[in-house]
Amino acid sequence: MEFNEEMATEYDKGIRRTLPTYDSMFRLVQTYLRAHTAQQAHVLVVGAGGGNELALLGPANPEWTFTAVDPAPPMLDIARTKAAALQMADRVEFIGGTAEEVRADNLHDAATCMLVLHFIADRQEKLRQLKAIRQCLKEGAPFVMATMYGNPGNPAFDELFALWKAYWLDSTSLSQEEVDEMEKTVRALSFIPEEEIVGLLSEAGFGKIAKFFTTNMFGGWICQAT
Repeated sequence: MEFNEEMATEYDKGIRRTLPTYDSMFRLVQTYLRAHTAQQAHVLVVGAGGGNELALLGPANPEWTFTAVDPAPPMLDIARTKAAALQMADRVEFIGGTAEEVRADNLHDAATCMLVLHFIADRQEKLRQLKAIRQCLKEGAPFVMATMYGNPGNPAFDELFALWKAYWLDSTSLSQEEVDEMEKTVRALSFIPEEEIVGLLSEAGFGKIAKFFTTNMFGGWICQAT
């Protein structure tokens, strides 16, 4: 899936349709980060393109500063525009790339990686990126991650996909054929079972791992750098 200019522009509408509890999820993310950081916190946002994390977390936490990382230039451009509109551009450092491009001496008080992992096809690459995030964090720093997940070989997975398709048909003007095409694209993403996600987080250097969120094929986990 290529995050070109057209997809970047449509992302805000699409993400709230594909994940109806998107904003509620971020209220929990904010609560968790606030509970585990000081009032002045430096937060790493991995997959920050589109700027939704900045828009949802920045205004409510005026003493937080952010490092916003994303490999897709069109998405990062939208994040810059949102930060400027919210008058918080001076609190954000933008980096085109992944967490591996963040300076090694720039340790953060917290990090998020929201709805990114399912776009990384290879398990070792998923692990490498999670390890890179861990290297950017102070000891004990909170980390929140959300991703699409599941076992494609399980019949329950097909039932969840059927619900996902039904929601799109119920809440948009898309045709059955258009939703069927969307399904092909989404099924091509990298779905892995929950236990494998927990294993990757542990192997990358995170502890106190707990699932805090689930909606249909989406799950969220909280943990701390150990």
